Amino acid sequence: MTTRLLRILILISSVALASTAAAQSVDKRGTDNISVEGHIPLGGVLSVMDLELEQEMDRPYAYVSRGHLGEYVAKGMDIVDLSDPADPRVIKRWRIENEYLHTGLGGMDVKYFKWQDRYYVVQSIQFGPGPNYGLGAVVFDVTDLPDADKVVEVARITEDRWPGGFHNIFIYKHSNGNVYLFTTVNAGQASVYDLGKVVSGDVENSLVATVPVPPDAVGGPSGSEDILPSPLFYHDLYVAWNPDKEADLFYGGGTGGYYVWNVTDLDNPEMEFEMTGVQGVQWGHTFTPSPDGRYAVTETEYQYAPLRMFDLKPGMDGEVENIRRPISAWTANWENLVHNHEVRWPYVFVSGYLDGLQIFSMMDPEKPTTVGFYDTYTGPKLMEGEFGMYNGAFGIDVRNEDGLIVISDMSTGFWTFRMEGFNGWNGEDWGMPNISSVQNWDETSKEGTR
Repeated sequence: MTTRLLRILILISSVALASTAAAQSVDKRGTDNISVEGHIPLGGVLSVMDLELEQEMDRPYAYVSRGHLGEYVAKGMDIVDLSDPADPRVIKRWRIENEYLHTGLGGMDVKYFKWQDRYYVVQSIQFGPGPNYGLGAVVFDVTDLPDADKVVEVARITEDRWPGGFHNIFIYKHSNGNVYLFTTVNAGQASVYDLGKVVSGDVENSLVATVPVPPDAVGGPSGSEDILPSPLFYHDLYVAWNPDKEADLFYGGGTGGYYVWNVTDLDNPEMEFEMTGVQGVQWGHTFTPSPDGRYAVTETEYQYAPLRMFDLKPGMDGEVENIRRPISAWTANWENLVHNHEVRWPYVFVSGYLDGLQIFSMMDPEKPTTVGFYDTYTGPKLMEGEFGMYNGAFGIDVRNEDGLIVISDMSTGFWTFRMEGFNGWNGEDWGMPNISSVQNWDETSKEGTR
């Protein structure tokens, strides 16, 4: 056999092996370290929105927002019993009255909280002109679950001044001991409601503060000038205690980029710094800091845009007023986009629309590395162009106690997962403050309460 022929045969074999490997990677829905615990279809295409997972092991419940982007009309919330994560069961379906008469998206975001030994869920609502145009959220007492008949609606937050509802919400236990609902509204601000007042019947006086979008902010989704009543907006928000600054900090993504405010004194929010004018960033979607507040994961929500990681130290130290350059970026597929994420340092858990569940490590924030994935949606794109991207994994949450991962998929329903070696999360195990989106409702000290 000649050397030339041998080289040709080796080349052909290499191409064949590469093609086989590629086919296997396409056909395989996930990495070996990700296992599916359970799955339940919830019915309807493009009708499943965000979700929230209770954190206490003796309260194994998840809440799934039901909205409407497809033909199926579902506007409300599903409650899922996870007593057996391998066999999730829907134990209650709540729908807005006369749901077929309502326009708009319906149930969008959902969060739970505890107040005076009772458990509550806040379901954000986003309707268009027509019935309940000003409705922002519906609050339920869910203390007596699993008895679904004892789930009781206790309040509705309506803002006729800023109709269109609450697209996103975040519930935060403030260092002053109160529990606040931070919301996005169509008014160039984030609104802050005292949930203690809400559940005690004083909804009328529950709006206690606002966090503004800087009036000189510029930038937004393509065509937003025809949709949004105000060119200034927050799309998503996050609040966390910062141990170094000993302050409650608000992280908002919206017009022009990302903004950090000190909200320790809610009557007088003070801007710490912003991240605007970043190349390729028209507007900010989600903005999540690491437990110590040193780094941040940011996202936009348009095709081809990666998640960007930033070093926040120059802004936190007061050295600069604007951080314009990320230190790294991550994407599962450069042609797609991400919807949301949860940070459990060093891992970032991602709901990646058509890319499903994605998990990457930012142990080295300058070199984020994918560590696992599972594709929750394997169907075709429902339409061509950028809007064809908006399907698949939408919401994501992680139970810190045991590491259970949950995904809400817009078309395939509710999923539970485990990642090998990830059996729970506490920031102190990683040399970090024990701070995440999870709130410790019973803790009274500021340090390590989340």
